[in-house]
Amino acid sequence: MTQATIEYIVWEVLWGTPLIVTILAIGIYLTVKTGFFQFRFGGFAMKEAIKAFTGGGKDKKDNAGVISSFQAMSVALGTTVGVGNIGGVASAIAIGGPGAIFWMWVAGVLGTVIKMTEISLALHYRSHNPDGSAYGGPNYYMKKGIGIQKKMQGVAKFLSALFAFGFLVGFFINIQIYTVSEAIATTFNFDMIPVAVAFTIILYLMISGGLKGLGRIAEFLVPFMIVFYLGAGLFIIFKNIGMIPESLALIFGSAFTGTAAVGGFAGAAFSHAIKTGMARSVFSNEAGWGSAPMVHASAKVDHPVKQGILGVFEVTVDTLFICSITALVIMVTGQWSSGLAGAELTLTAFETGIGSAGRVVLAFGTFLFGITTASGLFAQMEVVVRYLIGDSKQKNTILNIYKWTYPLPGLALVMIAVYYAFPGTTVWLFSDMSTALPIFANVVALAILSPKFSDLLKDYKARYMGIGKVDPNFKVFYEEVPGAAASVETSKKA
Repeated sequence: MTQATIEYIVWEVLWGTPLIVTILAIGIYLTVKTGFFQFRFGGFAMKEAIKAFTGGGKDKKDNAGVISSFQAMSVALGTTVGVGNIGGVASAIAIGGPGAIFWMWVAGVLGTVIKMTEISLALHYRSHNPDGSAYGGPNYYMKKGIGIQKKMQGVAKFLSALFAFGFLVGFFINIQIYTVSEAIATTFNFDMIPVAVAFTIILYLMISGGLKGLGRIAEFLVPFMIVFYLGAGLFIIFKNIGMIPESLALIFGSAFTGTAAVGGFAGAAFSHAIKTGMARSVFSNEAGWGSAPMVHASAKVDHPVKQGILGVFEVTVDTLFICSITALVIMVTGQWSSGLAGAELTLTAFETGIGSAGRVVLAFGTFLFGITTASGLFAQMEVVVRYLIGDSKQKNTILNIYKWTYPLPGLALVMIAVYYAFPGTTVWLFSDMSTALPIFANVVALAILSPKFSDLLKDYKARYMGIGKVDPNFKVFYEEVPGAAASVETSKKA
């Protein structure tokens, strides 16, 4: 398969106009339907997230779930704040030009409410194990929320199958190991394959503890790595503050017109700017992808929207903060037109900004981002696997096979890329293939289930924000759990 064929499949078929229009339309629709929630109550969402970080929002022990609300957010945030922020943003600029950054921001703003919706629905429609622990995700709200209606059962099965197939394609295209290997190898002059093998071993150690183990690790690593990366990036931006006006002018100026060829940059049309910007934004913040809800559904929380609001924080931090830092570092250092792509472009920009130490700092950051993202994706894919196998007698055997084979396709991708000398842009094209189908299936499901989300949001506002009147007969969860239900009742006074 030639590079031109791969590009056609990705940008004209999978990430063509229908998907772009669908994402924009659903984002605008949910924004309007929620009364512009991310704009009017963005500050409230930030306060709730900070409360979770500082321990003020600890959930009651009797709430159903596997991990705490904060641990769920840490695992999900650790998955979103990953190599997409480093290699993904860089490859978007390398392919779509500076204008791609503008569309990345648009997708991020709309993505806040999309992610809040999918997380809330995952919590509402989640299922429970005999011990009371909870699990859920898009397949579950498609089945329970859409499939419950006879005339919609065919639609539910189609969307669920499309989502599961598309999401599990990501099992074979794990971009995390490639990006980390590229960053470490180019920084310390190592071969990529030994680095990939070492990363794979560490990944096995990470996932051996299950979701509870990931939650404990993530709540420690994620805050540290975010502050670590933001500090280094902001230093470079302030050091080159005089380049900000010119960089912003180029970003906004080329968002609708494309970018002419300059230096090592081959030029990009408007269509590439919008497609790459939105594709890499969704890959990074995962809004609409349906991945984060699979982790959040296991949170010990007494109201779906209470957890959903944390999704606003996740997208804001990931795209509007961290991705923007990466993009501006690449712009103000002038490396965007160097002809480089992927992690190599971002590494070079950091090296230009603060010397060789900057490259080492970013390589370390890439490792942290990559390991939390890869382990978080393991937990997310396991939810889909569990849904597909149901109550099969071979359930434990299948889950063990999945667990011990999960890191291997990513390692194989590195070996193939090295053997065939694939450039970073080609490898990221394969990654873009894995996101299109589940995103399309999921956002369509969100549109169908938007009335239910509106009801949940209305109930949340009444219970926790003092907006409206509480309906004592409203079912907060589709499947009532005694511990969670009691917790909601007492929360009316909160």
